Amino acid sequence: MAEHDHAEHDHAGQDHAGQDHAGHDPAEHDPAEQDHAGHDHAEYDYVVVGGGTAGSVIASRLTEDPGVTVAVIEGGPSDVDRPDVLTLRRWMGLLGGELDYDYPTTEQPRGNSHIRHSRARVLGGCSSHNTLIAFKPLPSDWDEWAAAGAEGWDADAMDPYFGRLRNNIVPVDELDRNAIARDFVDAARSALGVPRVDSFNKKPFHEGAGFFDLAYHPENNKRSSASVAYLHPFLDRPNLHLLLETWAFRLELDGTRATGVHVRTKDGGELRVGARREVLVCAGAVDTPRLLLHSGIGPRADLEKLGIPVVHDLPGVGENLLDHPESVIVWETDGPIPENSAMDSDAGLFVRRDPAVEGPDLMFHFYQIPFTDNPERLGYERPEHGVSMTPNIPKPRSRGRLYLTSADPEVKPALDFRYFTDEDDYDGRTLVDGIRIARRIAAAEPLANWLRREVCPGPEVTSDEELSAYARSCAHTVYHPAGTCRMGAASDEGAVVAPDLRIRGLDGIRIADASVFPTMPAVNPMIGVLMVGEKCAELLLTEAAAARTPDTARPGRPGRPGRTVPAARPVPAARPVPAAGTHTDEKGLTR
Repeated sequence: MAEHDHAEHDHAGQDHAGQDHAGHDPAEHDPAEQDHAGHDHAEYDYVVVGGGTAGSVIASRLTEDPGVTVAVIEGGPSDVDRPDVLTLRRWMGLLGGELDYDYPTTEQPRGNSHIRHSRARVLGGCSSHNTLIAFKPLPSDWDEWAAAGAEGWDADAMDPYFGRLRNNIVPVDELDRNAIARDFVDAARSALGVPRVDSFNKKPFHEGAGFFDLAYHPENNKRSSASVAYLHPFLDRPNLHLLLETWAFRLELDGTRATGVHVRTKDGGELRVGARREVLVCAGAVDTPRLLLHSGIGPRADLEKLGIPVVHDLPGVGENLLDHPESVIVWETDGPIPENSAMDSDAGLFVRRDPAVEGPDLMFHFYQIPFTDNPERLGYERPEHGVSMTPNIPKPRSRGRLYLTSADPEVKPALDFRYFTDEDDYDGRTLVDGIRIARRIAAAEPLANWLRREVCPGPEVTSDEELSAYARSCAHTVYHPAGTCRMGAASDEGAVVAPDLRIRGLDGIRIADASVFPTMPAVNPMIGVLMVGEKCAELLLTEAAAARTPDTARPGRPGRPGRTVPAARPVPAARPVPAAGTHTDEKGLTR
């Protein structure tokens, strides 16, 4: 169930205290009060739709140039001064609440039709909402993208972007390492013969047990989300405009060129936000295709059926819906377990069952709580004290689809993940293997000494058929929807974006979020999304620099004199990340 940042900034500030370094509150960046001030439109160089994981990166990098103006359209409020958001261990309290768009799933004949997909409605997006498990994508993940037509996205090309991340990425702190989680790691090693992994980001792996790397500040359990790392220190930049609680419902195009976005503010007013250079859609794997479809960009037949005027026939929009499905096995413990933890799912396991594949083909999160939301629906009871393992499919073969059911932008799209529908039942068989492996770990010391009984599915459930039926009916999501605007080669008619992230057949618009993933990484994708943001920012800066010489002045704009624009600066690399257990002060500035 969990999806579940130590970067140092270049000047003094706080990336977790609620205000930026100059004491500014992002609530001051209110479109109704400032940027639009009685007008029904505003113009910026770039308009970023979605102040989430990738959008925060792009806005921050672009506004390093004081001559570039950027508007960030974010449907939710600020995360500043929100301990319910900024405290990592409180993540479960955000699910289904006021900061969750909470998308239902369509009927799943072979899966769980009751799954709710949380999507964050707050600055920082899902990095302000998830458990911040931080895996650098494996080389095999990137190389798979390149093989699928994403030229320039291979492992060698992508590796440098990890070093640029501003987030405070460290292994779970020693003080947060719960005794039962330590014993889970030891039991997994003895039962399966896998190595202990001290940091999953030190080198590529295909198996191993250990504590995760997290994007957080161990000293106070504060998030190092995309907004904390990339926006909070820079909220006083006069060229950075945050349009909070502002919802984008339609893109504006002039022929084949995107020129702006139509938005609705908190008070119901409608505005046009214009983009002189580009619109960057970073609304995530659900809301990015949703926005495109409502703007008439998508499969012609589907749009015409709903009476939406077709602006650009693009068949791949909404297709290739991916996720990391998982199931759960729960044990009752002999009594309460220690309270210390970073976020209650601090350790995990990767297994490679098939030596012919690159990377792991089975993953487990270990929960220091009894996660019984789905089993309770089937009649199981939640034990007072317990733990869980969640077998997860790193490389699922089932593919789903997102589509509209109404021309009304307020109506949520349909999410049909088609869980466990792959032809060979690879996904279903992976979960059966996972439950059997989890039982082997639970039977091994030192973990076995903690456990009283298996609660669900229960020791009497043993056949492949019974285990599969249980695993699929109790399946859950790790909140990793991806792939709905996938990247591909120019010759790939099912691709939505090219390797430069431009929407095929359109100008002045790119997508940068998990929707562009051609395939699902084997690991939790948040770091991959941050790296997509960094690469997109570099593409934009490089192209802007190539389009002008340093002494070329831009033409004057309405109400503004022309001025010399400095050449775009290259994106600086992040300074080295301190080792786990070291802490930086506020001037060091440690989903």
